Amino acid sequence: MNTLEECREAIDKLDDAMLEILNQRMKVVHRVGEIKHESGTAVYRPEREKAIIERLAKRSEENNGILNKGAIEAIYLEVFAVARNLELPERIAYLGPEGSFTHQAAESRFGGMSDYMPLNSIHSVFKTLEAKRAKFGVVPIENSRDGIVGETLDLLSKSSVKIVAELYMPIHMAFVTKARKLEDIKKIYSKDKGFGQCREFLQEHSLVNVELIPVESTAKAAILAANDPSSAAICSHIAAKLYGIPTLFENIEDQHDNATRFVILSDFKNGASEDDKTSILVRLNDAVKAGSLVHFLQDFDEENINLSKIESRPSRDKGGFGYWFYIDFYGHIDNEAVQRVLSKHKGEVTWLGSYVKGES
Repeated sequence: MNTLEECREAIDKLDDAMLEILNQRMKVVHRVGEIKHESGTAVYRPEREKAIIERLAKRSEENNGILNKGAIEAIYLEVFAVARNLELPERIAYLGPEGSFTHQAAESRFGGMSDYMPLNSIHSVFKTLEAKRAKFGVVPIENSRDGIVGETLDLLSKSSVKIVAELYMPIHMAFVTKARKLEDIKKIYSKDKGFGQCREFLQEHSLVNVELIPVESTAKAAILAANDPSSAAICSHIAAKLYGIPTLFENIEDQHDNATRFVILSDFKNGASEDDKTSILVRLNDAVKAGSLVHFLQDFDEENINLSKIESRPSRDKGGFGYWFYIDFYGHIDNEAVQRVLSKHKGEVTWLGSYVKGES
């Protein structure tokens, strides 16, 4: 290939070949959907998707391919999302509004074709799933700066829905505006935390004296800025894209390591894989007894089960100051070692879900 035209012709032929292969893949997917429907098997299988990405990434590396794991994952997550919608179109409820970081997290796993339902509270997401008005829910459970999301844990402790997947997403803020230059901006909209997370940027660009107007979400900030050329918003890039506002600066947050862990909720149980994590809530019957938590944790140690997180939560029971312990550990609920531990603490453990470990 010596000319641009020859390169374009080669690309067209490769695109034709890829389209044919994708159509063949989707025909097989359609049959998979029929089999799953007949057997009642879950359509969303994170462990299977992860195994495919790992296999393809290894294959690309062994063959000196240009595509690395990140590029393969970006392509195939969208392929998986299209495939799931062909198998069985599903509705995804998430903590809104449209354009929020939770919306961005949901789209990263379920793609652009899915039917999304933005809701105004985490409680509404749980209620919608329990009423079977949506198959999946996406909510935040933990932030690297602000810690655990208490409402999510409290609702998981008494809900029939379970965690079926997790994903970690870096939280990057964008400065968006329809104004032609910074001097034209009279006010800036964002969530209150958005201003706090971008204080250095505001100072560096002499924007601290501009009127800062806190609103209920960064998505709402984008909507307001879209209708006011003399204003700006601090929001997510998906909100800027959704509401058609030019991005003036990207990644304006003071700390670039801020990330949120989201969980995907549904009503089925994942099969075991080789890279699982399990979440539980524990309330020890003799919690007032000295060393009771230590003895509980020793049972995990004796079975060589690694814990990745432990945090106490008020139980909100009447008549006292009881506590739950939220624990993440590596392994599936059906693993023999895990079952041996839990069998010693019947009635004390609430299982919240077992799922493929996300990459933080």
